[in-house]
Amino acid sequence: MVVGAVSRSAYQISTEFDRAPLAYSLSAVAALAYAFITYSLVRGGETARRAALVCCAAELAGVLAVGTWTVLRPESFPDTTVWSQFGMGYLFIPVILPITGMLWLRRRGTPDA
Repeated sequence: MVVGAVSRSAYQISTEFDRAPLAYSLSAVAALAYAFITYSLVRGGETARRAALVCCAAELAGVLAVGTWTVLRPESFPDTTVWSQFGMGYLFIPVILPITGMLWLRRRGTPDA
């Protein structure tokens, strides 16, 4: 997801930003969130785990907010974002990934796991 989101947002911002600045900016935010979560997971440690958990929650909030916005007011988005329609263009992975990540991070944070 990191490579796909970063590549797509970088291309859209560099070539078509004036067409849909909000959509492309939100795609870049999603890409940064994916990159930060990946970095935190690779880095390891309790602080990184907590940061990744918070970022997953923020990512899920973004997917739900933007997904709802794009369904209710599609005219606000002349082009799609990673989060549009709850990540439909990415096979709904943007809505599934943060939920899965939070569940995994919570389980890894318990001493019994």
